[in-house]
Amino acid sequence: MRNRPFGRTGRSVAPIGFGAWAIGAAWGKVDDSESVAALHAALDAGLDFIDTADVYGDGHSEQLIARVLKERGGARPFVATKAGRRLPEQTVAGYSAQNLEAWIDRSLRNLDFDVLDLVQLHCPPTDAYYHPEVFERMERLVERGKLRHYGVSVERVEEGLKAIEYPGVASVQIIYNMFRLRPAELFFRQAQRRNVAVIARVPLASGMLSGKFGRDTRFEDSDHRQFNRHGEVFDVGETFSGVPYEVGLAAVEKLRPLVPEGATMAQLALRWILMDEAVTVVIPGARTAAQALGNIAAATLPALSQATLDAVAQVYDQDIRPHVHQRW
Repeated sequence: MRNRPFGRTGRSVAPIGFGAWAIGAAWGKVDDSESVAALHAALDAGLDFIDTADVYGDGHSEQLIARVLKERGGARPFVATKAGRRLPEQTVAGYSAQNLEAWIDRSLRNLDFDVLDLVQLHCPPTDAYYHPEVFERMERLVERGKLRHYGVSVERVEEGLKAIEYPGVASVQIIYNMFRLRPAELFFRQAQRRNVAVIARVPLASGMLSGKFGRDTRFEDSDHRQFNRHGEVFDVGETFSGVPYEVGLAAVEKLRPLVPEGATMAQLALRWILMDEAVTVVIPGARTAAQALGNIAAATLPALSQATLDAVAQVYDQDIRPHVHQRW
């Protein structure tokens, strides 16, 4: 599958990227040697977009990425990070010029970069999108050479629509998967019209759409799929896309017959996302080399049939829509 233009940045990226939350923290025990192997395998296979954040393992994810890129040398991939979730409480006032610069300086040190490729405001409060001064501060940091581009990571479609009204916003990261169809209704078309890159996150609904979970699956206490199942720590939409666990399991069984021969459920879920040209890159997580390579292989699957797309929409309408559609 050909690379896709990354909005107005002048860059293009392969359609499958690497989501680096899982190699930082909040997904149970992390083995750094496996994480490093996963990154190397992905980059060897041609992957050229990595997404991380300053709070993933309190900087550990950024530092692991820096380690791998230093080991490899040569041209580096497009690395996106995020800033804002270090605040003890999410307020508009917290996105001050002083805080933004401090967070960005910390990411520069963690990644060992002279300039950051892309910094995304990390799910700030909805009211922040109605404060132009927040985005003006990001513009000043671009002018000063701390970052090349900036964007946002959003929880809600409303936030994405508001964000792209700002001409400097190069990208929007949003949850989009077979359990989250709403972004495609209006937001995607508006992003295309404004030439804004779209990063699809939580593509496997926290692993639910891998088809590997069951009623008896147990998650470690340090895994957000255990400690945030009801939104105890952050937005519940980040965990299983906000779909109740038992509801998600039942929907997956309805989707399972759609998996193409020789493919996996996860690959079907990733290929489904790429059927919409508004999506620039999808960022599944990977904690092993095998997972990383399996994710990348999804881009080689043939286009899905209209019958398959209709079947996914039917499962969504019948089982998932009441739980998520109007909420995010």
